[in-house]
Amino acid sequence: MKAELIRGKSDAKQTLGDLRLFDDDCNVVYTCKTLELPWLDNAVQKSCIPAGTYNVVPRTSAKFGKHFHILDVPGRTYILFHSGNYHTQILGCVLVGTGLSDINKDGYLDVTSSKVALGELLKLAPDGFKLDILWHQEP
Repeated sequence: MKAELIRGKSDAKQTLGDLRLFDDDCNVVYTCKTLELPWLDNAVQKSCIPAGTYNVVPRTSAKFGKHFHILDVPGRTYILFHSGNYHTQILGCVLVGTGLSDINKDGYLDVTSSKVALGELLKLAPDGFKLDILWHQEP
Protein backbone atom coordinates (compact mmCIF):
# COMPACT_ATOMS: atom_id res chain seq x y z
CA MET A 1 0.00 0.00 0.00
CA LYS A 2 0.94 3.60 -0.47
CA ALA A 3 -0.04 6.77 1.40
CA GLU A 4 0.40 10.43 0.66
CA LEU A 5 0.51 13.11 3.34
CA ILE A 6 -0.01 16.59 1.91
CA ARG A 7 0.92 19.27 4.42
CA GLY A 8 -1.12 22.44 4.24
CA LYS A 9 -1.53 25.24 6.75
CA SER A 10 1.43 25.66 9.08
CA ASP A 11 2.03 28.21 11.82
CA ALA A 12 4.32 28.64 14.82
CA LYS A 13 2.69 25.76 16.73
CA GLN A 14 1.53 23.16 14.23
CA THR A 15 1.06 21.88 10.69
CA LEU A 16 -2.24 20.55 9.37
CA GLY A 17 -2.45 18.05 6.54
CA ASP A 18 -4.42 15.45 4.65
CA LEU A 19 -3.51 11.78 4.43
CA ARG A 20 -4.72 9.56 1.58
CA LEU A 21 -4.24 5.80 1.63
CA PHE A 22 -4.15 4.03 -1.75
CA ASP A 23 -4.62 0.38 -2.63
CA ASP A 24 -2.34 -1.44 -5.06
CA ASP A 25 -4.41 -0.16 -8.01
CA CYS A 26 -3.86 3.48 -6.92
CA ASN A 27 -7.47 3.88 -5.75
CA VAL A 28 -7.99 6.02 -2.64
CA VAL A 29 -9.33 3.71 0.08
CA TYR A 30 -9.19 6.09 3.06
CA THR A 31 -8.63 9.75 3.84
CA CYS A 32 -8.09 11.53 7.13
CA LYS A 33 -6.63 14.69 8.64
CA THR A 34 -3.16 14.97 10.15
CA LEU A 35 -1.58 17.16 12.80
CA GLU A 36 2.16 17.65 13.14
CA LEU A 37 4.53 20.16 14.65
CA PRO A 38 5.68 23.09 12.46
CA TRP A 39 8.77 22.82 10.25
CA LEU A 40 11.73 23.92 12.40
CA ASP A 41 14.61 22.45 10.38
CA ASN A 42 14.01 18.90 11.67
CA ALA A 43 14.86 19.90 15.27
CA VAL A 44 14.37 16.88 17.53
CA GLN A 45 11.07 17.01 19.49
CA LYS A 46 10.28 20.47 18.07
CA SER A 47 9.75 19.95 14.33
CA CYS A 48 7.86 17.81 11.88
CA ILE A 49 10.07 15.52 9.83
CA PRO A 50 11.43 16.39 6.38
CA ALA A 51 9.26 15.89 3.32
CA GLY A 52 10.24 12.72 1.50
CA THR A 53 9.44 9.04 1.08
CA TYR A 54 9.44 6.67 4.05
CA ASN A 55 8.52 3.11 4.89
CA VAL A 56 5.93 2.83 7.63
CA VAL A 57 5.46 -0.36 9.65
CA PRO A 58 3.03 -1.43 12.38
CA ARG A 59 4.26 -1.28 15.96
CA THR A 60 2.89 -1.85 19.45
CA SER A 61 3.97 -0.16 22.66
CA ALA A 62 2.63 0.13 26.19
CA LYS A 63 2.20 3.90 25.80
CA PHE A 64 0.43 4.04 22.41
CA GLY A 65 -0.92 0.52 21.89
CA LYS A 66 -1.08 -0.42 18.20
CA HIS A 67 0.23 2.32 15.91
CA PHE A 68 2.70 2.89 13.05
CA HIS A 69 6.44 3.63 13.05
CA ILE A 70 7.99 5.79 10.29
CA LEU A 71 11.38 4.26 9.50
CA ASP A 72 14.71 5.83 8.58
CA VAL A 73 13.91 9.48 9.27
CA PRO A 74 17.20 11.42 8.94
CA GLY A 75 18.47 12.54 12.35
CA ARG A 76 15.37 11.26 14.16
CA THR A 77 14.16 8.12 15.93
CA TYR A 78 10.76 6.76 16.91
CA ILE A 79 8.66 8.99 14.69
CA LEU A 80 5.18 7.49 14.96
CA PHE A 81 1.64 7.73 13.69
CA HIS A 82 -0.33 7.58 16.94
CA SER A 83 -3.61 8.81 18.38
CA GLY A 84 -4.00 12.16 20.07
CA ASN A 85 -5.76 15.44 19.48
CA TYR A 86 -3.50 18.40 20.24
CA HIS A 87 -0.15 19.74 19.05
CA THR A 88 0.99 19.60 22.68
CA GLN A 89 0.76 15.79 22.54
CA ILE A 90 3.42 15.35 19.87
CA LEU A 91 7.20 15.54 19.81
CA GLY A 92 7.69 15.14 16.06
CA CYS A 93 5.16 12.39 15.39
CA VAL A 94 2.01 12.49 13.25
CA LEU A 95 -1.48 12.48 14.75
CA VAL A 96 -4.41 11.38 12.59
CA GLY A 97 -8.10 12.18 12.94
CA THR A 98 -11.36 12.12 11.04
CA GLY A 99 -11.80 15.89 11.15
CA LEU A 100 -10.58 19.18 12.57
CA SER A 101 -12.04 21.26 15.40
CA ASP A 102 -10.75 23.53 18.17
CA ILE A 103 -11.60 20.97 20.85
CA ASN A 104 -9.84 22.68 23.74
CA LYS A 105 -10.69 26.25 22.63
CA ASP A 106 -7.05 27.41 22.48
CA GLY A 107 -7.39 28.96 19.01
CA TYR A 108 -5.74 26.03 17.18
CA LEU A 109 -7.45 23.31 15.19
CA ASP A 110 -7.11 19.83 16.68
CA VAL A 111 -7.71 16.44 15.04
CA THR A 112 -10.94 14.72 16.09
CA SER A 113 -11.77 11.03 16.49
CA SER A 114 -8.10 10.13 16.40
CA LYS A 115 -8.52 6.57 17.68
CA VAL A 116 -11.12 5.94 14.98
CA ALA A 117 -8.83 7.21 12.21
CA LEU A 118 -5.82 5.26 13.49
CA GLY A 119 -7.97 2.13 13.81
CA GLU A 120 -9.07 2.45 10.17
CA LEU A 121 -5.47 2.83 9.00
CA LEU A 122 -4.41 -0.21 11.02
CA LYS A 123 -7.30 -2.24 9.59
CA LEU A 124 -6.69 -1.19 5.98
CA ALA A 125 -2.87 -1.35 6.06
CA PRO A 126 -2.04 -4.04 8.64
CA ASP A 127 1.42 -4.59 7.11
CA GLY A 128 2.24 -0.89 6.79
CA PHE A 129 2.72 1.29 3.74
CA LYS A 130 5.09 3.50 1.78
CA LEU A 131 4.55 7.16 2.71
CA ASP A 132 5.19 10.23 0.57
CA ILE A 133 5.18 13.50 2.51
CA LEU A 134 4.73 16.64 0.41
CA TRP A 135 4.08 20.30 1.13
CA HIS A 136 1.08 21.93 -0.56
CA GLN A 137 3.13 25.11 -0.15
CA GLU A 138 6.70 25.14 1.09
CA PRO A 139 6.93 26.42 4.68
